[in-house]
Amino acid sequence: MKTGTIAILATSALAVVIGGALLFTMGGEPDVYAECRSGAVAGGSESIGGPLELVSETGETVTETEIFTRPSLLYFGYTYCPDVCPLDTVRNAEAVDILKERGFDVQPIFVSVDYGRDDAQSMADFTHNLHEDMLGLTGSEEQIRAASKAYRTYFSIRDPEDEYYLIDHSTFTYLVYPDTGFVEYFRRELTPDQLADKVQCFLEKG
Repeated sequence: MKTGTIAILATSALAVVIGGALLFTMGGEPDVYAECRSGAVAGGSESIGGPLELVSETGETVTETEIFTRPSLLYFGYTYCPDVCPLDTVRNAEAVDILKERGFDVQPIFVSVDYGRDDAQSMADFTHNLHEDMLGLTGSEEQIRAASKAYRTYFSIRDPEDEYYLIDHSTFTYLVYPDTGFVEYFRRELTPDQLADKVQCFLEKG
């Protein structure tokens, strides 16, 4: 089974978990973003997101306060990813540019789940080639697993003894605000324009 297929299956399974968590933690409070959401997801969730400690592409240890300084599109992947990650991160970068043209300032963020190979320099090289404003983050296994757990993402290293190992991972993109944290997640099937439209709806409401 191809990496992209496994990632999509993992994402679909995780969507059920996240959707259930959102519905369960809503607590009946009014959702100001209700008209912006898709499907059965009805509200934000305190169970997604939270404290982070990672290493930036400049080699500095940063926390969620330093990472999310403005509305951000957050994605978990890895620089050696042969298919899914390049497509998804380019889509996110294009959506950010579309939003900028519309007067909205959103930062694309890429977190690597490849703690064995992705160091600060490789993250800097990767993000530089994608978008001048993209922030790349890596870290130790402990730091990355904690970040992945916080955002309910999935990743699994295939054949870790192989020098050219692949990693199966979920493919959600998260909208995160500096003050309120996690707002919404988006599937990879969206085009840049569709993603920009959805994010704009949240920005206008928030």
